[in-house]
Parts: sequence; structure tokens; C-alpha cells
Amino acid sequence: MIKKEKDNRPDQKTSPFIGLLLFCISILLLVITGPLGFIYGILHSLFTKGFSGIGEFLLKIAISIDQLGNVMMQHLLNQLWIKKEGYRFGNRDETISSVLGKNKQNATLTGFGKAIDKILDIIDPNHSLNSIDYYVEPNH
Repeated sequence: MIKKEKDNRPDQKTSPFIGLLLFCISILLLVITGPLGFIYGILHSLFTKGFSGIGEFLLKIAISIDQLGNVMMQHLLNQLWIKKEGYRFGNRDETISSVLGKNKQNATLTGFGKAIDKILDIIDPNHSLNSIDYYVEPNH
């Protein structure tokens, strides 16, 4: 297992052009190689770990998509789901559910945020509280 030391430095400033270029390249790579990697991953998981391996593989993908949503929808979620003093969405290392859980603990969810949390609780009891990641690198 590889352990990475975190130094809690803020993300480096990047020029808008570099950000746009890397965004376009990442979308292009996802569209071109994503389907092949997905099919290979499903088959590899199936033949090495059986059906439980497929579940693990799909869970990893779901968590990654959730982290993407936390970044992509940060401004909207910060506006609609939490109060101004709440723990903010947008950290690329954290899931939406983790942020929702932290705000539930701190009683900083708006009415809409509480409704979303209740829906998640119907599907998976205490989902947001169980999803809290206490080891997330701070987002400055």
C-alpha cells in the first residue's frame, strides 16, 4: 500500500487556458478510452473476483462520479443545500454525501438539503452520516 503524505497546501494557481485545455483533453480521453476501460474492468473484475468484484468496481466508479459532482455542482449545492456558515461543497477529494453528512452534524442544512438527506436515508439509513470522510485534505 502506498501512503501519500499530505502537506495541506492549497491547489496551485493555473491559467484559464491550461485549465480549459486539460478539461478538453480529459473529456476527449474519457469518450475515447472510457468504454474500453469500463468493459475491460467489468470482465477483469468478474474473472478475478466474481460478481462481488463487479460490485466493488462499480462502487469505485460511483464514488468517483460523486466526487466529480461535488466539484461540478459546488456553487449550486452551496446555494441550495447549506446555510452560509455551512461546510462547503467543492473539494475534489470528497463526495457529496460526505459534505451533506458534515452539514447534517453541524445543523447547517437548508430545508432542501434536509429533504435530500431524508430521501437518501430512505434508500440507505444514515447514508450521509456514514459517508463522512474525516481524512479529506482541506480545500483552501
